Amino acid sequence: MNQETCWGVIKLTIVTTSGKEREFTYESFSADKGEKNVIKYTAPVRVKGQATLMLNNADDIWAYYPRTDRIRKLATHAKKQKMQGSDFTYEDMGSGNSFVTDFDTERLDDEKTEGYSCYKIVLRQNKEGSSNYAKIVMRVIKDNFVPVVIDYYDEDDPEICKKRLTQSDIKNVDSIPTPMKMVMHNNLDDTDTKLEIIKCKYNIHIDKSRFTQRGFYR
Repeated sequence: MNQETCWGVIKLTIVTTSGKEREFTYESFSADKGEKNVIKYTAPVRVKGQATLMLNNADDIWAYYPRTDRIRKLATHAKKQKMQGSDFTYEDMGSGNSFVTDFDTERLDDEKTEGYSCYKIVLRQNKEGSSNYAKIVMRVIKDNFVPVVIDYYDEDDPEICKKRLTQSDIKNVDSIPTPMKMVMHNNLDDTDTKLEIIKCKYNIHIDKSRFTQRGFYR
């Protein structure tokens, strides 16, 4: 489960099919157990100062562009779009704990995954859900309840596994088991996006103004 608040500095690396890499660094803020999220880019120079505000589990998204000093409200379907062309969608980054209400869960047979004894859980989208995924299959480490592998299945064809997220380098941050490295593999495009947590703090004070249209890019 997401914590009440979280702050971090993240390095995002996009790896294309040719092996070419593009790197971004951003500062991340979240509140209300991930229901509110802000991403503010610090590098490279061409995106420095760009920011994204995601509210209501990424159902409402605003983007700020420093070159024009303008804020733009993104379309409703934007949550299903790729963030900076990566293999992570806005939904992946900003949906918080919506899987609790938007999916029905079923426990399958336990598995050994990535060297860990894991619970295997399938989440199927229910009638209230608005996810880009028909179902999600998680392998959750029994000892610390960290999902070590997550498979995402197509919204229109639940037999197609679109992506797989693998989490590793688990460390205790503020007494919370935290995967410091993540890789999202896109099975359809054969591309990878890596996330590395450089700094992270949980349950700290983050001013409410950070999650407003006037404050998210400052």
